[in-house]
Amino acid sequence: MVFVFRTNYREMKQNNILTVVVPVYNEERNMDRLEKELSAFVEISSVPSCILFVNDGSTDASQQKLEAMCERHEAFSFIQFRQNCGLSAAIKAGIDQAETPLVGYIDADLQTTPEDFNKLLPFANDFALVTGIRVNRKDSFVKKLSSKLANSIRRSITHDGASDTGCPLKIMQTPVARKIPFFDGMHRFLPALIQLEEGIVKEVPVRHFPRVAGESKFHLWNRLGGPLKDLFAYRWMKNRYIRYEIKKRG
Repeated sequence: MVFVFRTNYREMKQNNILTVVVPVYNEERNMDRLEKELSAFVEISSVPSCILFVNDGSTDASQQKLEAMCERHEAFSFIQFRQNCGLSAAIKAGIDQAETPLVGYIDADLQTTPEDFNKLLPFANDFALVTGIRVNRKDSFVKKLSSKLANSIRRSITHDGASDTGCPLKIMQTPVARKIPFFDGMHRFLPALIQLEEGIVKEVPVRHFPRVAGESKFHLWNRLGGPLKDLFAYRWMKNRYIRYEIKKRG
């Protein structure tokens, strides 16, 4: 179960179009870069945007840094989990809290750049999900190989046609995002889940950078073993998925 403190949460401005959700778990060494790059993006975003940090139960100084950042920037706000709940829970919480027509997602490690949201935004009105494809990936050989294998297995079962579901740069139409079923590990299946709601997915090439601070929270097992287990859960859910359309009200 997800427990959330709604501490220091500001009401989203009515004229904002995009909320960027940034899950944070023990990223104190990245917080200065996050503040610099996200505040710069707010200034150059092609639509009015705000930033929502989701502290996923960090045990380092991330929360203190978040609170200071949100005091300095009107466009920044945060929610804090009582305990670590995982990336999928953090994304879901961000979607639940967003008060804008569009909701985006980026990892706190900044291996993608918020500037590239401007590459995704031109397609956001016409597609339920616009997702990046990482080009010239700056990852280790093992990480790239495990990601390629996991993507191949996923496509063979979900038939979602997605090239790179692990890319941590996405924009969704908020009403559609709120409809899709959420479960632990769902962040790996966003294109397939959007398609369950008959949403259309668009892929756009984006830049990729090496991690320069902090430590990766993923290893070989949770890149392969975890997704494989979740695939069977997805297939079970897809076969039993409830979809309906109301024809008339009385």
